This record gives sequence, C-alpha cells and structure tokens, in this order.
Amino acid sequence: MKHTLKQNYEFRRLYRKGRSAATRHVVLYVRRNGRAQNRTGLTVSPKLGGAVVRSRVKRLLREAWRALSPELRSGYDVVIVARTACVPAKTGDVTASMRKAARAVGLLKEGAKP
Repeated sequence: MKHTLKQNYEFRRLYRKGRSAATRHVVLYVRRNGRAQNRTGLTVSPKLGGAVVRSRVKRLLREAWRALSPELRSGYDVVIVARTACVPAKTGDVTASMRKAARAVGLLKEGAKP
C-alpha cells in the first residue's frame, strides 16, 4: 500500500458517498479520486481482538491487497473494513473474498480472472 488514506474526513467521505460491497471477510468502500493511482485505507475494529490480533489482520489485509492490486483499475480511493471472519482466515481466503467484493463494486479490470 504505497498511497494510503490517513485523514478521518477521507474515510467518512467514502463511507457516506462511496459504493460498497460486503463479503464474508471484508467490506470494501470505493469512490473515484481523480488521481492516477489508488489510495487505500484499512479499518480494523477493537471488537476483533487485542493489538496482536488486529495487527495480524492488518498484515493479512495488506498482503491480500498487494496480491490483488495488479488486477484493479486505477484512480480510486478504497477503504477495506475487516470483519470477524478475518481473524482465523488464511491469506488465500481473504484475497478471494476481496476479489469478489472488488468485482461487485466494479473495481476489477476487464478480463481479470474469475
């Protein structure tokens, strides 16, 4: 995640005005940003567990996003919200779940794998 969202107002704008798609492991909020690259933010609630668990989930989400990013269109702001099912999940499961959500919001490039 080279370009990240950090400001609270950026997250709130995406929650309010962005398109969203929910899967078992993640919820994606997406909105065009008018830039050449995607900007990404992560949300991992304390409800998921302590600091160690939340850090593991963040690493898992970053890895899934890294694996998926060559298949994605450019020029979007994306917020990835972790769900409870993320805690025991493996990277492959989260990547597949994220791909499904990205397809639902129209973030995948044409001809990306199913």
